[in-house]
Amino acid sequence: MIVVVLHEPQDLVNIAHVVRGMKNFGLRDLRLVNPREYDSHRVEGIAHQTQDVVARVRTFATLEEALADCVHIVGLTARGRTAKRNLQRPRDAAAEIVGLSASGTLALLFGREDRGLSNEALDRCHRVVTIPSDPAYASLNLAHAVIIMLYELALARGAETQAFKEPRRPSEPAVAEDLERLFEDMAKALHAIDFFKTRNQDVVMRTMREIAHRAPLDARELKLLRAIAIDVTKYGERLARSRLHVDR
Repeated sequence: MIVVVLHEPQDLVNIAHVVRGMKNFGLRDLRLVNPREYDSHRVEGIAHQTQDVVARVRTFATLEEALADCVHIVGLTARGRTAKRNLQRPRDAAAEIVGLSASGTLALLFGREDRGLSNEALDRCHRVVTIPSDPAYASLNLAHAVIIMLYELALARGAETQAFKEPRRPSEPAVAEDLERLFEDMAKALHAIDFFKTRNQDVVMRTMREIAHRAPLDARELKLLRAIAIDVTKYGERLARSRLHVDR
């Protein structure tokens, strides 16, 4: 089990954003150590549809109590330390955590917003992780730091291999015969609006072919473009019959 531990969080909004991030990435256990404020109803009002995560939030008076059952603790900090630490980047830490996930409770430990984790808190950590950021402005928002780490955990668990959601209306690839009809209809539509009056038709239509082939279009997209071109042509014909002058 992987738990997120926030040591002395100061802002309820940050707690709510952490809860939302945990819901996004499939974690359910949040531990709060001596939070300045915590109201589950307000958190649910900020992080919608996270009742299952909020229901499992546990609060502790001390960091020692919050980490007592953990077999592996990863502390995140933006500050460089003079003491020798077992340093990691998020991706390496995530891979190690996933590898240890069957061994017991593993903790991701984050410090308070204004000063991060103390040296005493880091002394309890098996690994210390720093998210690479601009040294001139290295400190991340608490919730942002949590979400970056949870994202790396998701990748380490194989989330990147998940298939994209299939479109609700799948379509077959466009065939060459229908593509030629599309280009014919497009040329007629452009003639109808005098587009070729100052442009070379062959060059324009060759570019349109390149665009269509680069996509490439499927059959449903092609039908839509043909319908647009045909309607443009019909509109131009109606204008011509009405003898109305249209400024262009």
